[in-house]
Amino acid sequence: MLFPLLLALVQQATPAQASPIARVEVTPARAEIPIAGTVRLSARALDAKGQPVPGARIAWFAGGGEGSVDSTGLVLGGYRGSVQVRAVASVPGTTGNAFGNALITVLPAPATRIDVRPAVTRLATGTRLTLSGTPYSAQNDRRDDAVRFSSSAPRVATISADGRLTALAPGRAVITARAGAATTPVTIDVVSNPVTRLAIEPAGRSVRTGDVVRFSARPTDAAGRAVRGLGVRWSLEALNPAGVAQVDEEGAFVAETPGRYTVSATIGSQTNDAVIDVAPRRVGRRIEVEGRVPLTVPTAEVWVHPGGKCVYLSTISDRVYAIDVTTPTAPRIVDSMVTNSRIVNDVMTTEDGHYGVFSREGASDRKNGIVVFDASDACHPKPVGAYTETVSGGVHSSFVYQGHVYLTDDATGSMRVIDIRDPAHPKEVGRWQTEQTEAGRYLHDIDVKDGLAYLAYWNDGLVILDVGNGMKGGSPEKPVLVSQYKYNLSELYSRVDQLWGLSARGTHTAWRHRNYVFVGDEVYADGPSKGLTHGNSLTFGRLHVIDVADIEHPKEVAWYEPTDGGVHNVWVAGDTLYLGNYQGGARALDVSGELKGDLLRQGREMTWILTADSAGIQPHTPFAWGAVVKDGHIYVPDINSGLWVMRLEPKETPATP
Repeated sequence: MLFPLLLALVQQATPAQASPIARVEVTPARAEIPIAGTVRLSARALDAKGQPVPGARIAWFAGGGEGSVDSTGLVLGGYRGSVQVRAVASVPGTTGNAFGNALITVLPAPATRIDVRPAVTRLATGTRLTLSGTPYSAQNDRRDDAVRFSSSAPRVATISADGRLTALAPGRAVITARAGAATTPVTIDVVSNPVTRLAIEPAGRSVRTGDVVRFSARPTDAAGRAVRGLGVRWSLEALNPAGVAQVDEEGAFVAETPGRYTVSATIGSQTNDAVIDVAPRRVGRRIEVEGRVPLTVPTAEVWVHPGGKCVYLSTISDRVYAIDVTTPTAPRIVDSMVTNSRIVNDVMTTEDGHYGVFSREGASDRKNGIVVFDASDACHPKPVGAYTETVSGGVHSSFVYQGHVYLTDDATGSMRVIDIRDPAHPKEVGRWQTEQTEAGRYLHDIDVKDGLAYLAYWNDGLVILDVGNGMKGGSPEKPVLVSQYKYNLSELYSRVDQLWGLSARGTHTAWRHRNYVFVGDEVYADGPSKGLTHGNSLTFGRLHVIDVADIEHPKEVAWYEPTDGGVHNVWVAGDTLYLGNYQGGARALDVSGELKGDLLRQGREMTWILTADSAGIQPHTPFAWGAVVKDGHIYVPDINSGLWVMRLEPKETPATP
């Protein structure tokens, strides 16, 4: 019996043979498919001589989030963008794997509608305008098709193929925009020009960069009577070479750089101008660090208990800390809740602070979901219940609102609504999801205000649901779609793709404030800079400002895109937006007044601070997650360095002569 035992020991000690696979050939290496389309990939494992390796096994994986691949190599296109497919080849009994790649481009469906701007229906003879057309698919993806225009009555109104329109004579003309099989007719009535005088209000003004001035045209006839309903052509001239500004089809003006500008309004042969002087926007304020809580595990979300005495800090680990912030300069951990998870991503309390909820991902028993805790003793929270039944695949984010938890289900990409009014026995009462395709469907974050849920739906953009507001008859049990706003993520971050390759990218967070929804993107490079072995992943991302005054027709009016990081989580208090900028640290943005155009170039960035020092799990390397503000204190969790407590210096009071 000794010989078999020695043989087994020798076999265990003998190193496994290296894999004979030198490379993996994937066919086709590149392909294009439509949304919901498929392509079959095949892979060959080859040795150093280019010969097939017998017994090789192929496993398939998909990255990028815009589609999926099954175990046979069948790729399904889910959303506009790219599916990065990897074939992993191995030989049983050997060590090492070899990889082959394919890039599958997912194209949007054909155009079904065209948005034509400006929206004019009545023009005076002699008026000239340039129309633009934007084609969209049935899934609300913006198409790149060239739009061509034609007129049914060229003697009334002529238009070039690229949209240059001239009103020639009284009558009616139907202007048709075409893109592929999609057509959109616009009926325009042309009338003899009754305008003999055209005024602009205001006639002139001095403002700052970023201030929006809404000009209006005041046409009158020979008798001095107001003429209404005629289309106006607005134009702009910068009186200094470096001037950057815009005026839209409704006469709304904003400058992004200081200088002097002329805004003009034209109806037929009548025109008038207004001169506007623009000074720099000066909103800078210093930021002060009040206190710190370094951690030895990566930090995630922070939430301030409504009482203000303690905050809850979640971790990319197995616990939530309770931190006493009664003295902001000396915050201290006083308790914790340990749970079965690898990530506690989100934590939040009910409005009255009696109970709270935190989310779980990566549990060893695969029972993730949410944990409900008693927060009546704010600094010593205690778990009292959990919900895992339909969300065991993991919950990335959650929002507590009026006795319900609106959460993201990692497994299905759906929103689930959990009733926690009986905290020890939470139950699911509602569900909603987008239906474009299952492949690539992912819900990242939820914000609920006034009975409306604002969903950051990754590839599906911003989705707004009625969950009790009443405008669409929705409720927590039956959410109803109000509207959706999508944008082309691949095009928006094409420069990231050119320099580093585009990895994960999507609509990441949403926050309703006044008539705007601030929507942030999370964007990762496919790899680090060449030679970089330590530090954070490269992150990018834009903050979109979506106007929802007409909530069924949301539109983007402004944006902010930092140059040194991305936009992770945001918080708005008063006229200030606070955000975690990942490797750019924490910063604050002036969002006062009406918002339009490029907020960074306008000088609305107020302040920033790199959340890095010698303490934490990764010293001197900022990676700020977000910000929460209460009573003037700014709580910023940084993945690498723990919790920061800060405040802005007071605004300067203008000197009185």
